[in-house]
Amino acid sequence: MMSVFVTVGTTSFDALICTCMETSFLKLLVTKGYEKLILQIGRGEYVPQRSPVEEIDVSFFRFKESLQDDMARANLIISHGGAGSIMESLELKKPLVVVINDQLMHNHQMELAKQLQDDNHLLFTTCSHLLNTVEHMDVSSLKPYTRGNPRVFGDYLDSVMGFR
Repeated sequence: MMSVFVTVGTTSFDALICTCMETSFLKLLVTKGYEKLILQIGRGEYVPQRSPVEEIDVSFFRFKESLQDDMARANLIISHGGAGSIMESLELKKPLVVVINDQLMHNHQMELAKQLQDDNHLLFTTCSHLLNTVEHMDVSSLKPYTRGNPRVFGDYLDSVMGFR
């Protein structure tokens, strides 16, 4: 059963959860072959009701000790722009759509998401463009993210400081 996992982390991002519960978005997921949508709604005020599209099962929860299992089971992850959620998704080698909260001032989330999109590791969008992004996404064009080796920088710094 193909599934989509949506996470807002520890924040409140009702706009993302509401967008994912719109009938047009749910119908799009069904046409893409998804049968299950799991929403991690965090501290949000909006609580999803029963799915208006019966071909897709929707469930939600606020918090869990770890989202690792939910992410690992998902065929697609839709995430807020938090660095922790982005990196955890990428390390699992899952297709990832990052939705930037454009209501935040001084939105630092966009910089990381844009760079990772430029490097073809993920797609990023806003709530108002999520439907279009998912409709036209080609996850086969995404490149797996490879974590850098922090030891390389440490070794370089040691040599510059004369420790080696």
